[in-house]
Amino acid sequence: MSAAPAPQASGALAGLKVIEMGQLLAGPFCGQLLGDMGADVVKIEPPGAGDPMRNWGLGAEKVQWEVIARNKRSVTINLRVPEGQALARRLIAGADVLIENFKPGTLERWGMSPAVLHAENPGLIIARMSGYGQDGPYSNRAGFGGIGEAMGGWRYIVGEPDRPPARMGISIGDTLCATYGCLGVLAALHHREKTGEGQVVDSALYEAVLQVMEGLVPEYDRNGVIRERSGSILKGIAPSNVYTCKDGSYMIGANGDAIFARLAEAMGRPELASDPRYATHIARGEHQQELDDLINAWTSTLTVEEVDALMIAHSIPAGRVYRAPEMIADPHFQARQAIIEVETQTRGRLKMQNAFPKLSKTPSSVRRPAPAVPGQDNAEIFGERLGLDAAELERLAAAGVI
Repeated sequence: MSAAPAPQASGALAGLKVIEMGQLLAGPFCGQLLGDMGADVVKIEPPGAGDPMRNWGLGAEKVQWEVIARNKRSVTINLRVPEGQALARRLIAGADVLIENFKPGTLERWGMSPAVLHAENPGLIIARMSGYGQDGPYSNRAGFGGIGEAMGGWRYIVGEPDRPPARMGISIGDTLCATYGCLGVLAALHHREKTGEGQVVDSALYEAVLQVMEGLVPEYDRNGVIRERSGSILKGIAPSNVYTCKDGSYMIGANGDAIFARLAEAMGRPELASDPRYATHIARGEHQQELDDLINAWTSTLTVEEVDALMIAHSIPAGRVYRAPEMIADPHFQARQAIIEVETQTRGRLKMQNAFPKLSKTPSSVRRPAPAVPGQDNAEIFGERLGLDAAELERLAAAGVI
């Protein structure tokens, strides 16, 4: 569904000036989240090829950039040369937020430590995303999202029990780190509103993953239990699985007592709800495999459409297993504009996920397509914020600074 472009100065964070210095995923996804909420995000890219993310994605056209760089303007600065570092500092001096996801110590080597930046801009919020955080014995190690997923506990528990650890088909470690970085920025903005003080937000990949590990650590600490890979189930939570139908797969989550009773009714087997093997949450967890086999034997006699109708009629949490085509075609997705079409600068109209969550008074939105080329906004940003004229920009470009 197409969405009318929102005004450029709209959203809960309208007027907030953000400088994004990271590349690939964690830093840029944090910038995407802030930009979706209305922030004015200026992305610094290296001169030439720009952010490697421009060439990421599946298929002949690499379109992942169109999502992660939406609502941003692009300038080029060579941060490895002193004049480029000085230029970046001038931009940062007038900003509210700096995002970076370089290896810890990089900003310091470039003369842009938090102490230096805060001396020039005391209210600056510096969101730093890294593999292991800004201190500690591992802080100077290189870190990628997959490593954070492994050390944070995610990789070990994902996959089939008789196979090596698997991964999710997206870079969840990076996006979790970025999401917690964004949360930290919002909390720091609230603090700054009361005190005027900026601060550093230190978001580590492995800690962001660790944060969503639920009871993994205390279960071991108190009970000596180490969570293992459990395939398509969450051990002890039953029934909650993807089941086979005549023409596809279908997800059912009926692990509450009352909900399971309704599922038993839908199956034409109301006696299952009072069967000692299935009557309680604990009992269903202990008989998880046989219960899944029983449900699967029932769903395999029906089509997805038939099972779906029964689940709706009996108010049971359930749903079809979607891919992109099913999402685009679904009337609920369409009604809520969960997927929108954006007029890109070089690829025409492109479908992508909308900006979430929904805010009733200051909705997030996609106001600007991703910049087509690195540095396309050099003249606008450097002129608007730093007062540089065309001759100076030409000199900087010739010197390899921008």
